[in-house]
Amino acid sequence: MYFDSNIKLLRKRRGRTQDEVAFVLQMKRPTLSGYENGVAQPGIQQMIAFSEYFGIAIDTLIKVDFSKLRESELRQLESGFDVFVKGSKLRVLTTTVDSANNENIELVPEKAKAGYTRGFADPEFVKNLSVFQLPFLSKERKYRTFQISGDSMLPIPEGAWITGEFIQDWSTLKSGEAYIILTLDEGIVFKLVENKIREEGKVRLISLNQIYKPYELAVNEIREIWRFIHYISDELPSGEISSAQMANTLNQLKEDMALIKRRIVTNGG
Repeated sequence: MYFDSNIKLLRKRRGRTQDEVAFVLQMKRPTLSGYENGVAQPGIQQMIAFSEYFGIAIDTLIKVDFSKLRESELRQLESGFDVFVKGSKLRVLTTTVDSANNENIELVPEKAKAGYTRGFADPEFVKNLSVFQLPFLSKERKYRTFQISGDSMLPIPEGAWITGEFIQDWSTLKSGEAYIILTLDEGIVFKLVENKIREEGKVRLISLNQIYKPYELAVNEIREIWRFIHYISDELPSGEISSAQMANTLNQLKEDMALIKRRIVTNGG
């Protein structure tokens, strides 16, 4: 059982003193100290109180050694992504760390994207990806970098490297923001997202390049989601309108003119 060490670790991570936590939980400080040091055993009501205070299930507080978890895993628990609390499958990410136990940023180049679709959960595949570190990114979050292809997200150019932050709880997706999504059928896609998970169990994917029409994707077709952080490219975004974009604009104007004409004829008739 890890209850004593876990509640002590969680309290310290919140920056709370024993007096502060004991006051909130309506117990004496020596009682809390006894629980943390393993010299006293809490009853079921006390365990429930700790579970509600930290937002972590009793089973997890007892069975999981929090001192062995990575920082990103601890943050997931503290944010409420506990399989016992949520009643849903916890998304476990295969990852790598450096010699100092810091999370690496793995690189998924264009040539490895097909393999990633099959091997994203395979430790052997992931550990063979190239890795790097970016000192200006938080060590408390998990990042991965993907190379994109195609022109659906222009002005972000084809071949750019997109870094994303791993998203554990998909219900937190913000409509209008960009995400890298690993899908069952399409592999890796990079799109703006409209979150329709709560209402319809879907996300709507939208390209920056308006030539490409939006489409919907059911959540059961998704395997990973990464929130866009930044991109790296050796190309400057072009300020010119491409011929394809011009053609799309002209077609839209034609459709608008046709609609106006139909309304004029209708009103005139």
